[in-house]
Amino acid sequence: MAKCRTDHNKERVKLYKKVRNTSSWRSILLYLLMMLLFIAAMVFLSGFVLEYIFETKFAEGYAETQHIAKLYEVGSEDHGITGFIESEETEFIVKDQGGKIVYQKGENTCTFNGGIIKLANGSETCTVYEDSELGFIYHDGDDGLNFKLMKFLRWYDKDAETVRLPIWVSIDLSGGRKFIGKAYLTLTSRDAILILELLSGLVLIVVIVGVITVVKIIKSAVNYRRVVRLFYSDPITYGHNWIWYVRYGDDRLQSSFCKKDSFAVVNMVFRNYRNYCLCHSISEGEELLARIHRLIAGEMKKHEMCAHATTSNFAMLLKYTDEQQLRQRLDDIISKLKDMDSDHNFDFQIGVDLVPPNKAENGRIIKRKGFSIENAYNNACSARAELGDTEESGVRIFDSRLLEEKRWRDTVYEHQSAALKNEEFVVYYQPKYDPRTNKLRGAEALVRWDSPEYGFVTPGRIIPIFEKNGFITEIDHYMISHVAKDQKAWLDAGYKCVPVSVNVSRAHFIETDLAEQIRDIVDEAQCPHDLIEIELTESAFFDDKKAMIETIKKLKDYGFTVSMDDFGAGYSSLNSLKDMPLDVLKLDADFFRGESAGERGEIVVSEAIKLAKSLEMRTVAEGVEEKDQVDFLARQGCDMIQGFYFAKPMPKAEYETKMTAPEQPESEETQPQPDE
Repeated sequence: MAKCRTDHNKERVKLYKKVRNTSSWRSILLYLLMMLLFIAAMVFLSGFVLEYIFETKFAEGYAETQHIAKLYEVGSEDHGITGFIESEETEFIVKDQGGKIVYQKGENTCTFNGGIIKLANGSETCTVYEDSELGFIYHDGDDGLNFKLMKFLRWYDKDAETVRLPIWVSIDLSGGRKFIGKAYLTLTSRDAILILELLSGLVLIVVIVGVITVVKIIKSAVNYRRVVRLFYSDPITYGHNWIWYVRYGDDRLQSSFCKKDSFAVVNMVFRNYRNYCLCHSISEGEELLARIHRLIAGEMKKHEMCAHATTSNFAMLLKYTDEQQLRQRLDDIISKLKDMDSDHNFDFQIGVDLVPPNKAENGRIIKRKGFSIENAYNNACSARAELGDTEESGVRIFDSRLLEEKRWRDTVYEHQSAALKNEEFVVYYQPKYDPRTNKLRGAEALVRWDSPEYGFVTPGRIIPIFEKNGFITEIDHYMISHVAKDQKAWLDAGYKCVPVSVNVSRAHFIETDLAEQIRDIVDEAQCPHDLIEIELTESAFFDDKKAMIETIKKLKDYGFTVSMDDFGAGYSSLNSLKDMPLDVLKLDADFFRGESAGERGEIVVSEAIKLAKSLEMRTVAEGVEEKDQVDFLARQGCDMIQGFYFAKPMPKAEYETKMTAPEQPESEETQPQPDE
């Protein structure tokens, strides 16, 4: 059970961390990434098209320059060709093997700044140089050409039929000479329009994609905020809910900006909520909770928080300077809440866990790294529970005593399974005697924890913990099994055994096969069923009555005796007696203590015994400590007495001495003597 509780807490922590780390930024980044990838793809495609156009046009200009170079080389022997070259609108220079210009035609605007490029066929290369006058085209530093678009757009004349973009190319001649001529990339108006349309289309697509992305981002952010607002909203108060409190409370307490502040984690419960709903309606009760939340929210200051935690519980995170100031502020909040409705008397209980600044060993204030507001809130709830189930208002601060109790609970959780496995739980027996004959008529099995680490632990320190964490069902099985084995061993040894009652927790009665479980455990020990009495607390009768009656009938059919413990401790005892086919009635010890022990108490006890006899039930009075109580119960016909007057709970070996020994008739030596 403890493992299930731990796993459940781990799952909750994972959920809160997942919520904490969830935001719309993931969607936004995804949209941006998709937009960038699309733009990159379009730019690449456009660049590919432009590159194809430039390479095609360059190939034409390069071919013309090659033709002029060949004509020049031939023209050195044929003056007719030389004259033809001179008449052409061609600009070039020729360098000899040493790099000296030996011939020049036209203006030399070559910068000799460039490099080697690959031609369109991929197998040939060419050296190109940028033109100093119209340097729109240049070597890209790798093996291709690049284009200065913005410079071209500023220069471009829309009315021109063609556009000639120069770049100088180097062609090898014989004798180690270099022919460096101005090649033109000739763009017609159609080419220019195509390029402009391509670029305009690219820009338009980028703008459209950008607009769509921005719209998607905005919608994603709006939807995220809407979902977050719904996720963190409380449907009753229309304020914040518990998940919001935990998510942002952890952030606030762990924040560097708040590390010097002292905080109070507060649990406040509206004590009258159930009664208010009974007198009015659930919807009116929820409206009242919403009013309470609005009033509390109005009291919050900067870096403070409030939320509707559970049904009538509210969680707060308050800043404080000293404990007295905090108490006064909480009292003021309670006072304002009590004055909220003059027609009703409302009460509020508050539990607080103080969270001072976290200090390192050198005294320096550091962040509260890893701090859990949920754990602090549980401490506040524990402090509030100390105020009890009264309807009175009050404030309780979690202190060292409560901290020790919490540590002890955690210790029990940690060790309970191992203790059960190692059989550290010990069965103690408290005898029950006939008040008229002083003979042993029964016993009750009680659990003790004999811990190697923590010593001998009384049931009052462990049973309430087991009942809350559900481990009590394991203890029930353990006790039934050990008592059945003890009874079987005593029978085999020749002892005269009497029935022993074993408590079964109310938590067990949710199991429809409880009677079968008990039967199988006892049968495994080969113990007669009539030596085991199943004892139920009166509070168990407030649960599923139909299932309870069915289980009791099964137990009786299997031969077990069934008793009701603590009769008179609750408020529905008579009704329970009417419906439940019980065998034994145990009178609560409070009948014989305090104000209930007077004449009026005796009347109640007397009538209860008469009622039980009328219903053919045996009676056991527990908690009897005085001789006059024994005498009174004997006169009233009480069947058995269990209490310190006769015997305290004792180990198995000592209990054996109280039983009738094998082959030994009952004598005065076996009669009990009052315990000192």
